[in-house]
Amino acid sequence: MSRLNKRRRTKISGQFSWRLIEMQESPAYRVLSLSARRVLDRIEIEFAHHGGTDNGNLPVRFDDFEHYGIHRHSIAPALRELVALRFVEITEVGHSGADVRTVSKYRLTYQTTDNKVEGNPTNEWRTIKTIEEAEALAIAARNSKSERAVALGRLAHERREQRRSQKTERPVSENAKTSAGIHH
Repeated sequence: MSRLNKRRRTKISGQFSWRLIEMQESPAYRVLSLSARRVLDRIEIEFAHHGGTDNGNLPVRFDDFEHYGIHRHSIAPALRELVALRFVEITEVGHSGADVRTVSKYRLTYQTTDNKVEGNPTNEWRTIKTIEEAEALAIAARNSKSERAVALGRLAHERREQRRSQKTERPVSENAKTSAGIHH
């Protein structure tokens, strides 16, 4: 056999994303929910779309997560989980409003950044040493909710209830000449 035939084939024909085996074996990674893994995948795809640059400035909209296959109600808990387990940092919190919308921006802690101060990966997930610690952080993060989001949800619920009650409280004319299309 010639030397050429003995070579390992390690060429990857397309764009790819890598993760350290150490990270995949870590307690933090092993407790990630499916939604959190999908959110992480989608942020990595955005990193690839930016040519492996702009880490810390990766814009991903809720619609992007949803189009990737993550249920809309699972996105926020998954993001909280990823932040708590230190795989992702939210560098800019987005918001939506009637006039202006801004998109949240993310940093993958296990990838390099263009920032000269923080250039190397910080690998903050390494600080979580046990499965128990990781599970506690993940559960707490998924169950916690933004006070602002809860307040906005309550306000929206109250407005819906007011609209419903206004529809049912319409006065009925006592001297109606017709009832169900029948003239009296």
